[in-house]
Amino acid sequence: MKRRVTVIDYGMGNLFSVARALEYCDAEPVFATSPEAVLDAERLILPGVGAFADGMAGLQQQGLVQPLQEYYRSGRPLLGICLGMQMLLETNEEFGYHQGLGLLPGNVTAIPKFGADQQPHKIPHIGWNSLHNPSQQQSWSDTIISGVPEGTRMYFVHSYTAFPDQEQNRLADADYNGQRLSAVIRSGNLFGCQFHPEKSGPWGLKIIENFINLN
Repeated sequence: MKRRVTVIDYGMGNLFSVARALEYCDAEPVFATSPEAVLDAERLILPGVGAFADGMAGLQQQGLVQPLQEYYRSGRPLLGICLGMQMLLETNEEFGYHQGLGLLPGNVTAIPKFGADQQPHKIPHIGWNSLHNPSQQQSWSDTIISGVPEGTRMYFVHSYTAFPDQEQNRLADADYNGQRLSAVIRSGNLFGCQFHPEKSGPWGLKIIENFINLN
């Protein structure tokens, strides 16, 4: 029997790209627009593209903030993608100060406009970039990036980056001209990908498959 994966539809995600990736990985995508659908999910994806404040407003308008927080406390698998990852944290500084879902302690701030060499670089950060392990003490086994080789390139599109308060919550980073970017965050069965796994080729699909198979 195919595993069902619930994808939150709040008007700001790449729903059909995510759904196609889930179907390719032999899962059954189900779209959720109500608190009941979120709370009933076996595993949940929060996608997102756009501004942080608009994303949180969309969740609030549909009454999904508290259900998401309750779902997280249940320990069931939850994956945030791009903006969806950023909203997992406590706060964001995009066009003012905004509260996130508060599932993971930390803040989301603008990517510095200059590299470590003080030379300007393009914002947003768009394109393929490599994953690396920020702490060789932490294994990628039994996570959504299990089996993904270090140095694998994923597709990013973002202007802001997550800064978890605890280093242990940074599962993978990317380097942008010497600036450290959170690529994958993790706390228990809560995961976030700043890149788009559904647009990152075979290794991105491997990440989706790993998420589907989390216990």
